[in-house]
Amino acid sequence: MKRCIVGGSVALLMAAGLLTSAPPASAGCVYGGPIISKCDGPVQPDGTWQRCVATPQVIPRGASSYLVPVKNCGLMGPNQPVFDLAFADPPMHIDD
Repeated sequence: MKRCIVGGSVALLMAAGLLTSAPPASAGCVYGGPIISKCDGPVQPDGTWQRCVATPQVIPRGASSYLVPVKNCGLMGPNQPVFDLAFADPPMHIDD
């Protein structure tokens, strides 16, 4: 019985340590404006990263309508073509 209590306590302390050392949920993301969110993935060895942008899309439904988030992802970084200025703003990695 004592082993179960000690083992459970150790597991609880380890889980609490992982939660307190985790980065905040908004790390690498920007929220608001004409977009719902804009988040950058980790920078790869070649200097590129993936950026995902969520924008609202209006869906008509009878006499009313509702908004649905639409997620678009693309590659950012050096020597990458920019097709959408809203997608590419800011031009650097968001965590930087």
